[in-house]
Amino acid sequence: MSDHHPAIPAANVLLVGVGGQGIVLASEVLAHLAFDAGLDVKQNEVHGLSQRGGSVTGHVRWGAEVHSPVIMEGEAHFVFAMEELEALRWAHFARPDGLIVADRHRIPPASVTAGGEEYPEDIPARLGGYARTLSVPGYDLAAQMGLPRAAYVVLLGAMSVHVPGFTAEQWAAAVRACVPAKHLEANLGAFRRGREWQG
Repeated sequence: MSDHHPAIPAANVLLVGVGGQGIVLASEVLAHLAFDAGLDVKQNEVHGLSQRGGSVTGHVRWGAEVHSPVIMEGEAHFVFAMEELEALRWAHFARPDGLIVADRHRIPPASVTAGGEEYPEDIPARLGGYARTLSVPGYDLAAQMGLPRAAYVVLLGAMSVHVPGFTAEQWAAAVRACVPAKHLEANLGAFRRGREWQG
């Protein structure tokens, strides 16, 4: 693509969470962002159990030329995790020089709610053994705005500060392109809240 901006480095983003958390929309925003910047983008279908509570993953890759949408272990520049335990489950996909962006929100899996296992208490520390970690109260920030379902947009906002090559305006345009009109202003507000958040 002739209008590709060479200042934008290639990136692999692995998105993980549970059903109903907005992983599909977050993947679409990222793909739109990169495509609009003239990059080659590959995005796989979001895999997992679509019902609320099931584990869900999505892969988005961009660069001058991308041949496959699949991110292998140790190759993700960013792991975007909507839930702490999912972040830990997929942390080994992060590059050592990558960034794990994890919502502090916890959704105990069935094995925990049934009493067979305990939810780990030391997840942020354990994530740090894989890559640099940004632990964001995304769900809490969204809930404070009365928009708990927009937690994924808050998390995108927090991550956007760390993704090289794109302006705040490019990110906002991608959100506008992907979010339904009736929720747009609220979601743009949630994105700005995440972008302004400093741990």
